[in-house]
Amino acid sequence: MIIDMFTHMLPVKYRETMRKYLPPDHYQLGPTEPAPSLVDLELRLRFMDKYGSDYVQVLGCLPFAEEVTHDPGKSPEVARIGNDAIAEIIAKHPDRFIAGTANLPMNNIEAALTEFDRAIKDLGLKGIQICSNINGRALDSPEFMPVYEKAVNYDVPIWIHPSRPKTFADYPTENESKYNIYMGIGWPYDIMVAMVRLVCCGVFDKFPNIKIYTHLTAGGIAYYADRLASVLGHYRRMVPNSDLERLRKEPIEYLRMFYSDTEMSYTVAALECTYAFFGAEHMVYSSGTPYGTEHGPSSIGESINAVKRMRISDSDKQKIFEGNAKRLLHLP
Repeated sequence: MIIDMFTHMLPVKYRETMRKYLPPDHYQLGPTEPAPSLVDLELRLRFMDKYGSDYVQVLGCLPFAEEVTHDPGKSPEVARIGNDAIAEIIAKHPDRFIAGTANLPMNNIEAALTEFDRAIKDLGLKGIQICSNINGRALDSPEFMPVYEKAVNYDVPIWIHPSRPKTFADYPTENESKYNIYMGIGWPYDIMVAMVRLVCCGVFDKFPNIKIYTHLTAGGIAYYADRLASVLGHYRRMVPNSDLERLRKEPIEYLRMFYSDTEMSYTVAALECTYAFFGAEHMVYSSGTPYGTEHGPSSIGESINAVKRMRISDSDKQKIFEGNAKRLLHLP
């Protein structure tokens, strides 16, 4: 079995709910021609059929819709509608969608915790999806700790998706990012910043059993591991009474506790670099469907082949394709 751990949908009911609150020209309501299976479920199923019945997806709503596009009074409703839609799709096609993730209204923590309970206990979803920052607020902010605690209590993973808007300019003298740099380079960077901040605030000491899964091969953090180890280690030694000084282990060891997926590059070298840092036990397969370098079904095939070409054992490939996902999702 090949379990695709991070795929996106924009269910009709979810999109229609957003239409109630957003202007017609809002980017979340724009055309979906580059990735039509984002909204077209039948097209998504036909794409999936090309890869056989052993290829299944973990489904989640398009991320960052709730808190980015809606105020705290509206975001809980949008999250509920989206999570209901994901659960409904899974119930209708359990052989194609093996599990689902819940979006939370993270700009309303009380409502987020309530929706967390409902999504896991009533809808049967297998984890939560949050962004690498919440409207510009860092994930190590104390207000988000109850969400992490609840994830540990339920023993479900937290999916982290990058969230860096176009208005985050490339340079301070400009008003917005050019050439989609905010997405191509900024998103992986935002993932890495979130990871380092969570480590340095001691979230793994506070919640030793927390399971955090990062998108885009963890932003490529494996490539910077030695530099990070040096820089963070120096800070830990030189700055007295810092958060880093209170950590029980070296920061780089906590970074290895995250889970990385395979989505960002179809090159074997990039995946093997990720493997060398995280090991087979902390990697899962993801295509990022329906987005990819060649939007649509081809991204699935190329991403699968990239993992197959890795110079690692077949048993480790099985962990990446299937075993780790089953363990994280508590699947038989």
